[in-house]
Order: sequence, then structure tokens, then C-alpha cells
Amino acid sequence: MKIGIISFAHGHAYSYADAIKKHSDLELAGVFDEDAVRGRKAAEAYQTTFYESYDDLLATDISSVIVTSENVKHKEHVVAAADAKKNILCEKPIATTVEDAKVMIESCRKNDVFFQIAFPVRYNTPVKRAKELIETGKLGRVLAVKGTNRGTNPGGWFIDKELSGGGAVMDHTVHVVDLLRWFMDTEVTDVYAEYDNLVSGGKIDDSGILTMTLENGVFATLDCSWSRNDAYPTWGDVTLEVIGTEGTLTVDAFDQKVNVYSDKEGVNWDFWGDDMDESLIRDFKESIKEGRKPSITGTDGLKALEVALSAYQSGEQKQTVTNG
Repeated sequence: MKIGIISFAHGHAYSYADAIKKHSDLELAGVFDEDAVRGRKAAEAYQTTFYESYDDLLATDISSVIVTSENVKHKEHVVAAADAKKNILCEKPIATTVEDAKVMIESCRKNDVFFQIAFPVRYNTPVKRAKELIETGKLGRVLAVKGTNRGTNPGGWFIDKELSGGGAVMDHTVHVVDLLRWFMDTEVTDVYAEYDNLVSGGKIDDSGILTMTLENGVFATLDCSWSRNDAYPTWGDVTLEVIGTEGTLTVDAFDQKVNVYSDKEGVNWDFWGDDMDESLIRDFKESIKEGRKPSITGTDGLKALEVALSAYQSGEQKQTVTNG
């Protein structure tokens, strides 16, 4: 299967490219990047071809494309790929507006192409085990969930709202909301949020707290922030505490590691756990080859985006808003 990558603006593009190289039945057949210097460096590093335009890349015999451009450009690139009849894996968030997300979904439907959203945390072993315990009723009836997704400020275009659509609330809400929907097959109905710039000295939101009510009556909170400093051993975390009538479950998605204490380097993590991005690429490949529907659909991306946008609306209005 020949795959192309549109843009190395998002850091995940490199991990997806690394994952492709691990599969003997996959080929990274070309890349495009508006930043030609960055694109050529990536093409050289991964021993593939750099294309001057994404139309040139899409005109080749690749069957699939990974879109890892700036959030606001997802619509342009996904629609172009769909019109070229290419299967698509799109980085999260799906888009920066509901309208763009719906256009993307419809374009892929109309062109009958495979369209998957990149929520790699679904492939984490502790997260998958949590879903199993919830679904089999081991916790009884779920009452509440407390989640965190706290990372370091990525800088660059992430802190330019015109390109990202928002800061930490946009960047980190969608992951955990996707897990809540996936765990319980339910939707978020109401959102109350507060957000601000508290730690990075910039103008975009780097800290946020969401309080959500779900259709099934579950009450959920989320700390979605860029509150980790540059010395933190990894880019962030994803944690969940699920409270049920029969028990409480704690999940730390990034706890598959050994703490290494060094006089010279301080504290570092020797990570031995899941390669979630590689698992995402594997699922993308196998779903296409087996003719399965995407395990993470465009609608999943849309629903997660709606909650992030509702959070911004709530923060602006300083009141609870109805989601969607």
C-alpha cells in the first residue's frame, strides 16, 4: 500500500512516517509540505519523493494519504484527497469549525473513500482494558469520570488561533471526549468551561477546565492544559478516574515506563509501552485491506470537536451551554 503525507506541520507526521517504515507492506511514496525546506528534509530523511504541490502528490498512484497539516487546513487537504479518490487518515481535531468538518465528511461519503480520524489513545492497552471493564459492567453503573490531558506548550502554529482554531482546549479536549464517547456510547449534552492563559505568557488559552454532562447521566470533568514545563520527561499525560456503583477505576495511559534518576540528566522515563501511533497506522492499513469501516470515523471527529467549541462558547458566555 502506497501512502503519501500532506504536511509535516504536525509533529505526529514524523511518528506516522516512522510507523509506515515498520511495515513491509507499506510504502511512504511521497510527501508534500507548504514549507518546502521542511518537506524536502522529511523526504530525504524517509527516502521518498518531495512534491511541490499536494495536487502533484495526489495525482500519483498512492492509494492513501495522511493529513497532518495545520488544523485550519484539514478541510482543504481532505477534500482534495477525497476528490482524488484517496483513502484518508486525518490528524485531530478534524477541523476548526463544525461547518468544515461536515463538508469533509460529506466529501468523503460522496467520493466513497475511507476516512479515519487520528485518535491514537484508543489503541493504548490500559485504555482498551478500561473500556472492557466498563462495557462488561465490572464497575456497575458509571457515575462520574475525572480526566486530564496535560501537556507542554507546542508553540509554533499551535499558538496561532488563525491556524489552530484554539489553544489547549482545542488541542486536548478532543482526545478525552473521544474516549468518553467510545467507552459509553453516549454523547455530551451540556458543557461548562473556564479557560485562560496562565503559564506560558502568550495570548492563546493554555489552561482549561471542562465540566460535562452526558446523555446517560454521567458527570465528567477534564483538565485540558499545556501546564507541563519543558523539563517534564514526556510531552504530557492522559489520565482517567472512572467512578461506578461497584468500583473505581484509575487509568494512566503513559505509565508504561521506568523512572530513571540521574545526577547528570535528572529524571527521565525509559518508555517500554504501547506505540499508539504505530497501532493507529496498523489499524488504518488493515481496515482498508479488509474492507472494514473506519474504527474512528469522521463523525467521531465531529462530535469531539463540537465539545471543544462548546467549551469556548461557555467560557466566553460564562455559563453552561448545550453542546452541538
